[in-house]
Amino acid sequence: MTPEAHPPPVTAPSGAGGPGDGKSPDLLLAEPDEELAAKALARFEGAGIRTLVCHDGAEALLQAGALHPGAVLLGAPLPVVDAAKVTELIARLHPVPVLVGAGPEGAAEATAAVAAGAIAFVARPYRIEEIAPLLRAGRGDGDDSAAPLKVGDIELDPAGFHVYVRGHSLQLTVREFLLLRYFMERPNKVISRAELMRALWGTDTLESNTLTVHVRRVRTRLREEGGSCCTIDAIRGMGYRLECGTGCSPETASTA
Repeated sequence: MTPEAHPPPVTAPSGAGGPGDGKSPDLLLAEPDEELAAKALARFEGAGIRTLVCHDGAEALLQAGALHPGAVLLGAPLPVVDAAKVTELIARLHPVPVLVGAGPEGAAEATAAVAAGAIAFVARPYRIEEIAPLLRAGRGDGDDSAAPLKVGDIELDPAGFHVYVRGHSLQLTVREFLLLRYFMERPNKVISRAELMRALWGTDTLESNTLTVHVRRVRTRLREEGGSCCTIDAIRGMGYRLECGTGCSPETASTA
């Protein structure tokens, strides 16, 4: 394969602090639709996410190996090399978090990519408020944000996007995972609805029922599917609180 086989990758202008300044990009976006890629690039760069764009799976593999991006977002269906194969090869050769985005036409390929190791399946066209928290979760930013969390009998692995209750895996959607993570980073503290909406949806105008439904789903998964002794309590007029209690731990729960 020669360099002429692919168009040059697209980056933000050098004055915007894009990957052209010699630093590794935060995100490598492999998006076959050039118009969609340009719109996504503008949104990501506007949110401070240093982004490089290419348009097929072969180029994504080349750029991942050469530039070592913080994360990779693959648009499915992806030409030349499909998203599932790219995910598998990146995991083997250049391990970084991989996300896959798809609409109905790419759902099967995206599902295969998740099975191959992609950490999340996101909507395409891309929503910055959905993707930005995933990128922060995956890369760690040099602090403890990618370190495993343990609260009561719940264990959460941000890097691998896994949740366990007493050693048993729970299957959460992306939004449910991020919501539970936010609570686990602030155990036994009351978190207002406004704070949750800003942190996880990037807005103060979210429909009230949307947050309520997501909290209820996470609570149900913890208690009914996982048998956790932790719960998410609604504090009337104030918000929500993840409450586990001093005696709730994997060891004590397993012998209860």
